[in-house]
Amino acid sequence: MANVPGAIMKLALILPLALAAFIGAARAEEVDDIHEATTAEADTFNARIYAGPPGKTAYACFVRRYDAAHLAQHPKQKVASMKLLVSAETYEVDNQLRNSFRIGFHYRHRSGAFDSGGSCHHAVFTKDGSEVRLNCGVDCEGGGVGIALSKDDKSAIVRLESIRIWPHNNPTEDKDRSLVAGQDDGIFRLDRTDNSECAALVTDRKELAALRHK
Repeated sequence: MANVPGAIMKLALILPLALAAFIGAARAEEVDDIHEATTAEADTFNARIYAGPPGKTAYACFVRRYDAAHLAQHPKQKVASMKLLVSAETYEVDNQLRNSFRIGFHYRHRSGAFDSGGSCHHAVFTKDGSEVRLNCGVDCEGGGVGIALSKDDKSAIVRLESIRIWPHNNPTEDKDRSLVAGQDDGIFRLDRTDNSECAALVTDRKELAALRHK
């Protein structure tokens, strides 16, 4: 019995290390589960997002306002509504298409509107080919989102762990805020709609005019 405290102490030291190793392996497996799309695959995915070849500029708007029935089934969901605007612009310097994203949302139990946004990197495929998505990030290590499409291209599937947010149209606010995925805020399915629904996410007048003509 004299060795019991020592055994407990060893177990207390070993368990955290084992847990850390398990988490690290799980994250490595997630990374290994994706591969970068080829240029042709990325072009195909971009055409799906923008409902046609994007050309020099293109926009796609997706919106979801969660009804009372949905929120009752997901009591831990913090988000009551969300808008996603995905934008594309082809730069003349290198003729490369660059995607970006903007998100606007309202909390369920907090007043006010909040935004986030940033640039999107290469499209990636899951290893089994079941899904292709854009990996998008917020500047200054502000986290990011993955943006995929439903099979019929009528909805966007937004995945997040944590992203930096700010009050609507105030990205320079000093206060550090984040939308963190909880049990019911890690995946959002937003429905494709007219681009005008996302006009509130655009502040530049020229871009707003272009959005309304797309």
